Amino acid sequence: MKIVEKIKAPILQEMDFFEKKFRESMRTNVVLLNRITAFIVSRKGKQMRPMFIFLTAKMLKNQVTERTYRGASIVELIHTATLVHDDVVDESDYRRGFFSLNALWKNKIAVLVGDFLLSRGLLLSIDNGDFDLLRIISKAVKEMSEGELLQIEKARKLDITEEVYYEIIRQKTATLIAACTAIGAASVGSDEKTVKDMHQFGEWAGMAFQIKDDLFDYTEGGIGKPTGIDIKEQKMTLPLIYTLNHVDLKTKKWIINIVKKHHKNKKKVRELIEFVKNHGGIEYTIDKMKEYHQKALQVLEKYPDNEAKESLKLMLNYVIERKK
Repeated sequence: MKIVEKIKAPILQEMDFFEKKFRESMRTNVVLLNRITAFIVSRKGKQMRPMFIFLTAKMLKNQVTERTYRGASIVELIHTATLVHDDVVDESDYRRGFFSLNALWKNKIAVLVGDFLLSRGLLLSIDNGDFDLLRIISKAVKEMSEGELLQIEKARKLDITEEVYYEIIRQKTATLIAACTAIGAASVGSDEKTVKDMHQFGEWAGMAFQIKDDLFDYTEGGIGKPTGIDIKEQKMTLPLIYTLNHVDLKTKKWIINIVKKHHKNKKKVRELIEFVKNHGGIEYTIDKMKEYHQKALQVLEKYPDNEAKESLKLMLNYVIERKK
């Protein structure tokens, strides 16, 4: 059995039912919009976000409720809206190996579809009085925007410290997974302490996930994203930050020069990747990823043992062991 199928096992029925509900939440009278939203549903990925929501709810109360389904739909609608807008901003023609909306239907339609998805998510929560769930996801989207802008601001000067890097990835990636696990807890009536606990669990899982993602930049081509893409985009990630902090001034200038002026030169980017590998950047980053993985596991320990909890542990392991 594939690892993702194993993780999904305790929530297989819930995930199938959720897909139907998610499709319904996007249905309109506009034929073009229905065609586009059908395309969005057809190219879904591993669905880690709804999985985190349903598994958290089931671990805590051994059930999911109508609010859990709505919470998962709200997250998917609002997050998909941000992805559609991201593709327009990045002028990206592909997402997960498929053409992006803006590549197929141009920017104007893509932006309007993003607006539609955002408003559907807001209305779904408001119409049902799920203001606590809406607050959790709205805070996450606010932090994701701040994280993106902080990264842009720091990339101009290349002065990202390790602390700033953690803050960027917490806001850009971890906050959304934290929102999912918090919504899973809140949707089944958990107390405030449990919701906070599960938010912390999701945040640490998200930190491990993003650090793993950043490590792909230093793996051989053909696995995950293309080797060196972060350097080409002048993104300062942990392996590079660690290396910069542990070399002499002359070497530091050499590294910064490549990132600033030669980031599109494949030969120089490869040289820099090899240098980072040979100077402990990868080992240090793997250790940090494992630290966050362990912190997330520790949060789960105080909760009841059941199938959903085992799947959350499997999910955590998958986060740091995945190949793409």
